[in-house]
Amino acid sequence: MCGILALFGAENSSDDLRSELLSLSKLMRHRGPDWNGITCFRNCYLAHERLAINGLLSGAQPITNISGDTALSVNGEIYNHIELRDQLLKENPNVVFTTDSDCEILLHLYKNYGPDFLTKSYVNGMYSFVLYDSANDVYMVARDPVGIIPLYIGYSSDGTVWYSSELKGLQKNCDHIDLFPPGHYVVGKSLDRSKVNPEPKQFYKDEWYNNPEFIPSKPLDLVEFREKFEAAVRRHLLAEVPYGVLLSGGLDSSLVASVCNREYHKMGNHDKLRSFCIGLKGSPDLAAAEKVAQFLGTKHFSFEFTVQQGLDVISDVIYHLETFDVTTVRASTPMFMLSRRIKATGNKMVLSGEGSDEIMAGYLYFHKAPNPAELHKETVRKVRDLHKYDCLRANKSTMAWGLEARVPFLDREFLEYAMTLDPACKMSGNRMEKYVLREAFDDKENPYLPKEVLWRQKEQFSDGVGYSWIDHLKLEAEKNVTDLQMKFASSRFPVSTPRTKEEYMYRDIFSKHFPSPAAAATVPQGKSVACSTPAALAWDESFSRNADPSGRAVTGVHVDAYKE
Repeated sequence: MCGILALFGAENSSDDLRSELLSLSKLMRHRGPDWNGITCFRNCYLAHERLAINGLLSGAQPITNISGDTALSVNGEIYNHIELRDQLLKENPNVVFTTDSDCEILLHLYKNYGPDFLTKSYVNGMYSFVLYDSANDVYMVARDPVGIIPLYIGYSSDGTVWYSSELKGLQKNCDHIDLFPPGHYVVGKSLDRSKVNPEPKQFYKDEWYNNPEFIPSKPLDLVEFREKFEAAVRRHLLAEVPYGVLLSGGLDSSLVASVCNREYHKMGNHDKLRSFCIGLKGSPDLAAAEKVAQFLGTKHFSFEFTVQQGLDVISDVIYHLETFDVTTVRASTPMFMLSRRIKATGNKMVLSGEGSDEIMAGYLYFHKAPNPAELHKETVRKVRDLHKYDCLRANKSTMAWGLEARVPFLDREFLEYAMTLDPACKMSGNRMEKYVLREAFDDKENPYLPKEVLWRQKEQFSDGVGYSWIDHLKLEAEKNVTDLQMKFASSRFPVSTPRTKEEYMYRDIFSKHFPSPAAAATVPQGKSVACSTPAALAWDESFSRNADPSGRAVTGVHVDAYKE
C-alpha cells in the first residue's frame, strides 16, 4: 500500500512543477514512509510514496519498463500476479520483468494487451494506479472494482488533470474534485491537451453488479462456501513483512483470524500469529477478542483507550479520513488509535473483516428485509457504496500510520461467488443474521471458533468498542454546537449541510482542514439507520423515526436497542 499523485497536461515541464509535485506528495508520506520516487515525462509527472510489503529490495516505484518509455505508480496489491505473469510469459516469452513487485504485472499487461487490458484480464486485487506511456503519449488510470483503495480526480482551471490517493494532494490546485469511480478506468493523453480529460469507462461489468433487476439463484453449498473463503484468506497472505489480524471478537474478524491462523501455520510458520484489539475498559469487544485469542492461541495485544483520548484525536482522524460522515468518524477513531499501537509492535500489514456485512446482509436492519429480492438489491447497493464508507475507513485509518489493511471478504473471487448465491439463504427471518456464514464454519470436529463467539450478535465497530463512546460523542457535540449554529447551518455550509449537532461538529473540523467546497462535495450524505442505504428506510416505519447509524437504532432486534 502506498500513496500516489499524478499530473497530466501541464503547459510545459519545469523544475518548479516537479518541486510542487514532490511537496504535495509529501503530504501523503504517512501512506508510504519507506521510500519515495518521482518520474517526469515532458508535461506529466508521477509521484509515489512507498510502503514496502512485497518486493522489498527491488519494488521501488514508479516502476519503468526496460526501455524506460513507460512508468507505473500503484497503490495496492495484486493477489493473482503469479498466475497472470505465468499466463503472460506463455503468450510472450520475451517479456522482461525488472522488479519483484506484484504490481509490475500491470505494466506488462498494458504493454501486451493495450489500455483496455482490464476488460480482458482477470485481475484480482485491491488497487488504484496511474501509468504513462511516453512513446504513444497515452496515460491510463484505474481503480479496483469495489474501491478498496482510495483515488480522487481533480481538475484545475489551467486545464491540467490530477489524480491522488487523498484529497491532500489536490485541494491546493484543483477547483473541482471527484471520487474516481470503482471498477472504472480512463485513457487519455498528456501532450495533446484536447484529450487530457477523458470520461471514465467501466471495466467491471459482472451482472450482479451492473444489472439492478438481476436476482441470483445459485444454490448454497456450505462446504463450497467455506472453501471459497479459506482460499480468499490464503491469497491475502502475500507478504514479506510481519503481519497480523484485527480481532474485535465479532464474527467477521474472528473468522478471518481463525482461517488466517490455520493458513499461517500451514505455511510453516512456528511463531504465533499476532492479533490486535482495542476498546474502552469493559467493552464487549475486548472480552470477546480475548476469548477468541485464547481459543486460537494467537499472540494477542489488547489495548484500552479512554473517551478523552478518543476525543483528543477526532481532529486528526478527520484530517486523515477526509470525511465528516458520522458513522465513519465514530468507527475510525478507535481504529486510528489501534493502528498506531500496531505499527509500534513492528507489524506493517493486518487482515480485517470489512465487507462481510454488505455481502452477507449482516447489519441488523436486514432483519426487516421484506423479501429475498429486496435484500439482494440492498446488498448490491451496500457493496457499490463501500468505497465511500467502510473501505475508506479501513484504508485511511490504518494508512495514517503506514499500516496496510487487507479485506479478504472483498476478494474478487469470493465476492463474485457470494453475490451470486440465491439471496433467500441470506434472509434472517427468526434466525441470527449471517446465519449461512456461521453455519458454514460451525465445524463440531475441528471448531473454528468458540460457540458463543460464532453465534454472537452483530456489533458495529463503533458500538463494540464500548457503547459509551457514541454516547459521549453526542454529549460533546451538544456541548460545543449551539442551537443558533444549527439554525444557520445551511448558510455556513451550503454544501452537505449538517443535520445533527454531531455532524455539525465533524463538519466544522473538516472545513478547517479542507476549506474548499470541492473537498466537501466528495463526502457522501444521506439518511441511514444502522448503516442502511436511504432506500432501505422504507422497510420499517420505525426506521424513519429513529434514523441513527448505530446498530442500537434497530428496535426489536438489537438486545440493547434504543428505547422509542
